[in-house]
Formats: sequence, structure tokens, C-alpha cells
Amino acid sequence: MRIIVAGTPEVALPPAEAIHASSHEIIAVLTRPDAVSGRGRKISRSPLAQWADERGIPVYQPAKPGDPEFLEQLKELAPDCVAVIAYGALVPQRALDIPRLGWINLHFSVLPAWRGAAPAQRSLMAGEEVTGASVFQLEKGLDTGPVYGVMTQTIRPRDTAGDLLDKLAEGGSGLMVAVLDGLEAGEMEARPQPEEGVSLAPKITVEEAEVDWTQNAVAIDRRVRGCTPAPGAWTTFRGARLGLGPVEPLTDVEPLAPGELRVLKKAVHVGTGTAAVALGEVRPAGKKAMAAVDWARGARPADGEKLGADPASEGAS
Repeated sequence: MRIIVAGTPEVALPPAEAIHASSHEIIAVLTRPDAVSGRGRKISRSPLAQWADERGIPVYQPAKPGDPEFLEQLKELAPDCVAVIAYGALVPQRALDIPRLGWINLHFSVLPAWRGAAPAQRSLMAGEEVTGASVFQLEKGLDTGPVYGVMTQTIRPRDTAGDLLDKLAEGGSGLMVAVLDGLEAGEMEARPQPEEGVSLAPKITVEEAEVDWTQNAVAIDRRVRGCTPAPGAWTTFRGARLGLGPVEPLTDVEPLAPGELRVLKKAVHVGTGTAAVALGEVRPAGKKAMAAVDWARGARPADGEKLGADPASEGAS
């Protein structure tokens, strides 16, 4: 079949490569417009656009997939199907109607759980032990279309959102190709999603990624891993933002007040609402990530000094 692959971040690359290696023909890539990024504020192309450039595949980057110019281009391309992996834009019905077999989406949850932009992140933060990926028919509603196939994936105790997305992208690649094969053969039937078990997974905001040290250690551990690598968990130290890599809940250590720091020879502990956690990597503002012990060696936290807002001091004058 003649396929357009729609996607933007690195997680779209394994499924794109799997389709490219299959019997189907990728006639074009649809991705988000080039954007300014990094400290140098340079214009950069999306990972999927770069992947397509390297293979000589035409790239389309409309501001919106409903733009009249792009709709005309889509009609001229006449794809059999558009395969979507983390494209990052809502597709209007007038675009959905153009391909003969519509648009199918590889979504990183077992639908109807975690509909939205951050399914893997939300399932990890919720403490689930198993998640998965679904290939479904894209329609106007938010991830509401009928499902062609599902795979499941165990969430390991120390997985970050990045780890989980990598595994789902790899595992979901075969599922996507299998669905395309079935559609081509006329043997694939989509089933409506169950009405029960619906949950939403909105994008995680920077504000939401701030750690509240009064929460229990398990919840903090899950939140930090769910925000790694993006948007990145953080706290404050002496009024400045401090980025956080994954932490490790501890047992059988002396308790600390929420946010209270204890610097040891080979570790930095922080108090929570329950047990303490050990910091992994930290990222001081404007600096690269470093081991917490190296950061503490330079910052020299005083005894009893805390990360984050101190509830006892809020509102003090």
C-alpha cells in the first residue's frame, strides 16, 4: 500500500523504520513545522523529518493538517492510508476522509485507558504494572476510534517514561505493520472501545512536574520517573530551580522532614512525607546534569537545609 507516515518525535522512528522495511511504500512523511530549540535558539527539524531526509522521502510540514493547501497536496498524493505515531496535532474530518483506508494511530496505552498526549507517562505515575499500545482508526474524538489490535508491556520498577516509550515504540512497530498488512488484505476488523475504563492523559505541564516533598516516597519516585526525560521533574534550592533525575526510595535510614537534605559521603538523601529518597542526577539552573554528591560538594547544603518550599515559612514576612 501507499502509506504516509505522520509523526514528530524520536518515538516515531522505530514504527516508521518498520513500515519502511515492510512491503508497503512510504510515499511521504507528515510532521510538525521546524521549530526553534536549544540555548542557541536554532531552527531544528523534527526527528521524523530528519529520518525522511536521510532516505529521500518527501516531507510535508503544514501548520495545521486542515490547511487548504495541504488538503490539496494530500488528495494529489492519494495515499491508501496514513499511519500516525505521536504526530502532535488534531486532524480534522476533511483530512481523515481523503485516504482510502483513513488514518490509523499507534497509541501508547491499552485503550480506552489513558486517552491523550501522555499515556505512558500517566500510566507510570499512576503506579500501573502493565500498559501497552493500541492501533486504532483515527476519528474526530480524542483517541476514541475503534481498535484494530493491542499489545501489552510490563512496566519495570525503575522504568522512566523514556524507557517505557522506547519499549512501546519497538513493540508497537510490529503491531502497526501487522494492521497495515491486514488492511491491505481486507482481513482487518476494528472493534469499538469499551465504554468502561476510560481515563485521560493530558500533557504533563512544567508546573505539574514540580516535586511536592510532603507526598510519600513512592508517589514522588513515580512522578519523577514519569517526567523523565520530559518535561523533567524539578524542585528549588535556595530559590533557584534544580532539575531532578530519578530518585530511589530508601528503607532503614534515619527519617528526615519533607525536603530536608542529608549529605553523606556517597549519597544525598531527601526527606518526604514518609521515608527518605536518594537523589540521582540533578541539574542546577544553567548547568549540565551531575551526580547529586558532586552537586552537594559545590553547593554545601547546611544541616537542616531543605529542597522546595518550606510550608512552615510560607506567608512569613
